[in-house]
Amino acid sequence: MMLAAPVVGYAPAHLDEACARFQRAYPRYDTTRCLDELRVREYGRLDRLGHVYLDHTGGALYAESQLRDHMALLRDNVFGNPHSTNPTSLASTQSGERARACVLDFFNANPDEYAVIFTANASSALRLVGEAYPFGPGDRYLLTFDNHNSVNGLREFARIRGAGTTYVPVVAPELRIDADFLTRELDRVTPRRHHLFAYPAQSNFSGVQHDLEWIPRAQERGWDVLLDAASFAPCNRLDLSRWHPDFVPLSFYKIFGYPAGVGCLLARKAALAKLRRPWFAGGTITIASVQGDGHYLAEGAAGFEDGTVNYLGLPAVEMGLRYIAGIGIDRIHDRVACLSAWLLDELQALRHSNDRPLIQLYGPPTQAQRGGIVTINFRDPTGRLCDARRVEAAANAVNISLRTGCFCNPGASEVAHGLTAADLAPFFNRAEPVRVEEFIAGRGDKTSGAVRISLGLVSTFADVYRFMAFARTLVDRPAAGV
Repeated sequence: MMLAAPVVGYAPAHLDEACARFQRAYPRYDTTRCLDELRVREYGRLDRLGHVYLDHTGGALYAESQLRDHMALLRDNVFGNPHSTNPTSLASTQSGERARACVLDFFNANPDEYAVIFTANASSALRLVGEAYPFGPGDRYLLTFDNHNSVNGLREFARIRGAGTTYVPVVAPELRIDADFLTRELDRVTPRRHHLFAYPAQSNFSGVQHDLEWIPRAQERGWDVLLDAASFAPCNRLDLSRWHPDFVPLSFYKIFGYPAGVGCLLARKAALAKLRRPWFAGGTITIASVQGDGHYLAEGAAGFEDGTVNYLGLPAVEMGLRYIAGIGIDRIHDRVACLSAWLLDELQALRHSNDRPLIQLYGPPTQAQRGGIVTINFRDPTGRLCDARRVEAAANAVNISLRTGCFCNPGASEVAHGLTAADLAPFFNRAEPVRVEEFIAGRGDKTSGAVRISLGLVSTFADVYRFMAFARTLVDRPAAGV
């Protein structure tokens, strides 16, 4: 599918000239030239089908060689359920242990310090922590406004067991953590109680990268630290020989696209020993008895891997991590940083004929301490907000894949859009559930939706250029006409 009619300043004929200017402004981009060749070789379906893919935070794209190599492995071998010692089971066990070792190596994690627990995704990894963390009266769960809902959800485990829950605000317009507030909360510790602090290395709403120095600062005060790295890990180096968070949840499809349905919890063994599982399942015990009415959990990771892991998918995890390591995470980081910086500048320069800005940006205006996420809303010449859902529909029509909504991050979204507790109370102080349509309509002119453009491994200058061509078509258009 072709893009809409050419737009002055961003017409296809101007692409080469614009790319040359971009490369002069960002010479570091030239060191990532091999990724253009990789795009042609491994992701040719994008250009063949006319896709502009700008939802890398939602899910990375898989390379053709990942599929080919994984299918060849499955075709040429026999893998059985690993909960046995027969030859096919041992083959699965060995491939799983290679994948485990590869995860530790990729994140530079000492195997004497960290364990790898395979899960379905990052949310499943988070649930393992929430349900087993020894919360009780007098304990604390501290988290930030800027967290994914799967991290927010852990507050229910804390509350039901009598632990206190405290949210640390983020401050508009840059949406960074309120450092003074956080310091005061970290200083509030009770001896011999359990304290868990959870925050994202990178916001999946705004792209803000929060300071990893909070990890040792919190631990020095007696906190266990849960670092949500799901948004951060695909384009940034997380070195666990330098940083030592107690729990790190991950989804592998966000890093290398395939397979979906496999994630892990990287956990410090000392922190893992504190967890108390509320149940047991097949694969997690050494002995269980019906008549004896008892069970003994397996030690380490095995005690947390409920049922049978995705043993056919684990070889693909090893392949995916080796694929990314071969490209170089720092090279991916540099490419995404250059493209994001250009896109930020170009979007903020867009004006209607009356000189009003076309976009409202959420988060920092420069690339400093931010990742490959640019979150915006469009405003018409009168300043009226364009419905993000209608913007998405318009992008769909020209084969641009982006994302709209609050991205499962309501706290950052609420601060970004100026929503207050008083605004939201009517929707949550009632017995019956609130319908989504009612929630949207009931906020008047205050929205919680936005447009998110997220870049990744296979992003090119042509992708962001073509998005700018689309954005330019919204200049001087009334909100109702989008």
